[in-house]
Amino acid sequence: MEQLARRYNSPYWSAQAAAYQARLWLVEGRLEVVEHWAQEYHLSAHNEVSYLYEVEYLTLARLLFAQSKWAEAAALLERLRQAASASDRLGRVLEVLVLEALAYQTQNDPDQALVCLEQALTLAEPEGYMRIFLDEGQPMIALLTTATSRLPAPHQAYIESLLAAFRREQAKSLHPSSLSLQPLIEPLSERELEILRLIAAGMSNGEIAQKLVVTVGTVKWHLNNVYGKLDARSRTQAVAKARELGLL
Repeated sequence: MEQLARRYNSPYWSAQAAAYQARLWLVEGRLEVVEHWAQEYHLSAHNEVSYLYEVEYLTLARLLFAQSKWAEAAALLERLRQAASASDRLGRVLEVLVLEALAYQTQNDPDQALVCLEQALTLAEPEGYMRIFLDEGQPMIALLTTATSRLPAPHQAYIESLLAAFRREQAKSLHPSSLSLQPLIEPLSERELEILRLIAAGMSNGEIAQKLVVTVGTVKWHLNNVYGKLDARSRTQAVAKARELGLL
């Protein structure tokens, strides 16, 4: 990201790259370095936050939690969640809920942690979100394990799928040389599978849009998601990989 930002002289992407680097430093426990990053970018929990800078402020919230500044972090996350909800940005709402759940867990408040987790699962399951949970590592595994005996039955299959994905990732890390075909970490949603089947049937983007009563742009957006999840670069490659995985 830093290389691309320099190549295109993009302050926006440079700031994004710095924010993700700060998250890695947080995982490593290098709080002083992250504090310097926050100061360099003039970040404060009391600033007005544009959606263009949400990555930076979500990273700041993680720093505040690491500093045990619970009230500041909670107030910042509440503002971020309200703004994301108002414009139907589901991914951002989910990230805030996941952070809140883990924060309550850290504060030894499992009941409130499960309230936030259940809200996140309810929003995430219809779209098949996985990565947003998996990236949180061991703390999320612990919270999901608790949820297996505490949350209602409708969530249990999804929780088990997340825990199974964690186990697959751990197995891959133990056997990095394995070349065997692995299940998808982030499965295709029902709509993405539907579009993939229509592609396999030879339909064009326009024909798919007409059949599903959506715009061609929407079809292209779903198709890009399919490419990303299957690590494919073309329709033919996506269909071939889907067949290898037993999705078609």
